[in-house]
Amino acid sequence: MSDRTAAAAPLLKLRGLEQVFDTKKGPVAAVGGVDLEVRAGKVLCLVGESGCGKTTTARAAAGITRPTAGAVEFRGKPLADMTAGERTAYRRAVQYIHQDPYAALNPTRTVASTLTAGLKRHGLVKNRAEARAKAAELLRLVDLTPPESYLDSYPHQLSGGQRQRVNVARSLAMDPELLICDESTSMLDVSIRVSLLNTLGRLRDDLDVGFLFITHDLAVAKYFAWDGEIAVMYLGKVVEHGPTPEVIGNPQHPYTKALIGAVCEPDPDLARANQAAEQLRSAEIPSLTDLPAGCAFHPRCPAYEPGLCDAAEPALERTGAGGRRVACHVVARGRRTDDRTLTLDAVPGSRRPAPTGAADDPNQTTGAAWSA
Repeated sequence: MSDRTAAAAPLLKLRGLEQVFDTKKGPVAAVGGVDLEVRAGKVLCLVGESGCGKTTTARAAAGITRPTAGAVEFRGKPLADMTAGERTAYRRAVQYIHQDPYAALNPTRTVASTLTAGLKRHGLVKNRAEARAKAAELLRLVDLTPPESYLDSYPHQLSGGQRQRVNVARSLAMDPELLICDESTSMLDVSIRVSLLNTLGRLRDDLDVGFLFITHDLAVAKYFAWDGEIAVMYLGKVVEHGPTPEVIGNPQHPYTKALIGAVCEPDPDLARANQAAEQLRSAEIPSLTDLPAGCAFHPRCPAYEPGLCDAAEPALERTGAGGRRVACHVVARGRRTDDRTLTLDAVPGSRRPAPTGAADDPNQTTGAAWSA
């Protein structure tokens, strides 16, 4: 592959990714054919309920597990076709930030030892003094200052937020091109969560790092990936994928609408706007060992149509300009009129300014029907 072709290719590309696990009850398809792309300096948020396959997808993307079918490509080259040297470079370029800050750090290592282990392993530092200086630089990068207060500390001497920042610093030690964040803020307090998201956003903007950001919280996805994309997963498949303002401002798939409706909203007017006229038919998630026929969401879907939704599995199809893709029979046929279409102008928390000369109507609510 030429350098020009490699530069034009996305950082990470998943093509028809499948992951099947053998269990006592038979094969379980945790991920059933996922196609995603992440480009340099961009954010792709993978959202969905617990158990939908987000972490399994992330582990395959990071090369931790080998997919059953499909391919994981880095800069246009499949991992399966990489030489040993190319795979080592890939391991350095793609770093993984785990969800649990308490389990991700070795309790017998100091912060300095944790941060310098990879540097020494890959020969990126010449001596102990250079390694310690690099560790201090990494701590400053994630706002753990002064670094001298943390270098010789053990994990049990740090708070959860400080531990997670050490995890981020460790991943940055390899000068990565892509960070895979697996629910990396879910165990943190809200104030610390926002601070860490701002730190990650600064790294994205300053270092042009790409992000595959896994979360079950659409409010976090909206805050961090407003200029990126959101892919919504349900039972191992992507059911809606598109630019964040479109997915948040005008969700098409009933499952995406349900996720947005579940976001806590302190404003009573916006909270009422968030209440969908149709509620889920069931709160029970089908088992991966006994998936329903047709659309896997149809037992819970308020838009369910007998003979249509339970007859065949919907394909993930484009629904117009802008790259929006939705897997829903009802949306594809245009039978459903969405009475919750929302403007994308001045959505709370977005980086998009309100249009010049917009009418100031105090009784009119603009933006998405919830705020982050």
